[in-house]
Amino acid sequence: MTEAERTRFTRGRILTEDPAQPEADTMVVENGRVAWIGWEHDLPEAYAGGACQVEDLNGARVIPGFVDAHMHAVMLANFAPQISALPPAVNSLAELTEAVRRRRAEQGPDTWIEGWGYDEALLAEKRSPTRWDLDAGSPDAPACIMRTCGHIRCVNSRALEIAGITRDTPDPVGGEIERDADGEPNGVLKETARDLVTPFIPKPSKADAVRNIVSLGRLLSSQGIVATTDMCSVDGTDTYPLLAAAAREGFKQDVATYMLWDYIKADPEAYRLGAAEMDRGQQVFAAGVKVLTDGSVSGRTAWFYEPFLPSDRDLGTKSCGMPTCTDEDIDAALAFCRAHGCQLSLHAMGTRAIDRVVDRVLAAGLWDAGPVPPVRIEHVTAPSERAVAAMAEHGMVVVTQPIFPYAEVGTYVANLGERRTRSCYPLRTMVDAGVTVCVSTDAPATSWAVPSDPFPNIKSAVTRRAFNGFDFNAAEALTVEEALARYTREPARALGFEGLGMLKAGYQASFAVLDRDILSVPAEEIDQVKVAATYLRGEKVYQA
Repeated sequence: MTEAERTRFTRGRILTEDPAQPEADTMVVENGRVAWIGWEHDLPEAYAGGACQVEDLNGARVIPGFVDAHMHAVMLANFAPQISALPPAVNSLAELTEAVRRRRAEQGPDTWIEGWGYDEALLAEKRSPTRWDLDAGSPDAPACIMRTCGHIRCVNSRALEIAGITRDTPDPVGGEIERDADGEPNGVLKETARDLVTPFIPKPSKADAVRNIVSLGRLLSSQGIVATTDMCSVDGTDTYPLLAAAAREGFKQDVATYMLWDYIKADPEAYRLGAAEMDRGQQVFAAGVKVLTDGSVSGRTAWFYEPFLPSDRDLGTKSCGMPTCTDEDIDAALAFCRAHGCQLSLHAMGTRAIDRVVDRVLAAGLWDAGPVPPVRIEHVTAPSERAVAAMAEHGMVVVTQPIFPYAEVGTYVANLGERRTRSCYPLRTMVDAGVTVCVSTDAPATSWAVPSDPFPNIKSAVTRRAFNGFDFNAAEALTVEEALARYTREPARALGFEGLGMLKAGYQASFAVLDRDILSVPAEEIDQVKVAATYLRGEKVYQA
């Protein structure tokens, strides 16, 4: 072993996330893996003196690299060239219309205008855009702006025309074509209704998509993210080949991919889940299947027992939200995952939706999914006591997003009221009950300027205060150490990322060096922490 292949990191404040050895100040990296970690005074002779290159950490805080267990990596990458409908770029419908007008002038009449990220609570007018707002910017070219939650599209009149959506088009099962008082579609397509337009929107070329993913990898490296997920694309594409191609072109992060059940149901051969694809020893692997069982709180489509607060958007019985799939869909996806030995991801935000998926899983029984728990439930915004108990008892993983109430508090309070908003995302309750909880961003489906940034997410979990200071129940807060474990060790275990999540002998040397000590800064300053350097498998991939 030569000195060039072996590096000794010294004088660090290393949080290992290894319960057997939580802290260290020295780490030896050899061939991309941790060869030894501990205290300098215990350093083995084989790694002392000139046996290694030396990197002095100068007292910096070191943590295992972040593992974002719920992200739409390809979607986030492809959104980069689109209109960002979030502050500070867009603060009103007038500014959105102007952004559409500028893009129309650049592109001409035959090219789709796409954008993402709008949240009516962050717009001056406090309402969703409609077809007529987009028509004012582009009366002839089709336009589509995705809401921040990813469950709702707003399209203009030309896009409705291309998709053949008229006042006579019925709502699809699990979706809604929003209409004005005269019954005319207003351009807002909720849940499965958004798929009426999806087939007509051109996809990026493979070359463009790969370039976008490689570029995203550089952003993730700057945020200390060493592994992530692709929780399905909006158009049903199997993203595994794209991510594998991006890895060959320089994308560095490990990735687990999931395929949306709707597309597997339509074409069972659409998602290959063989031994080669599911090998977790490779950088990109197929992890399983995802089922959308309800919508979002901010979109008023999450499925509750208790109705949303009154709104001019209420439509009778749908005021409690809506299921977006049938029991038979869930049962079929359970059977598919059992047959393939893969993991099932169930999107469930509302209390009724969470109860339903827990009941369907228990009725079907669990299965052997190899190194990972067979079932993970996404978001889990408002679980019942019995759902929490069942998830803990049966090892169902919860992958949740504290960034949602932090960034979207305006729509949460408007839709649920203050009391119910404070009961959402009961992190402390779930952790104390023994549920395996992972913290993630769901980027780009969140109303934040840089949606993949881990630090506002951690701040939300620790302070339970929204960006505007609203207190959403400090009793449900986690400590910084607990939040970090649920962003590193726990998601690595839950998804089966080999050698990630902890810094211990034999594990990958994938870690982040921070510009300040996240364990000692005031909680309200956690979102100001930055990554000074990121290492992936021993290679420095980012330096501030």
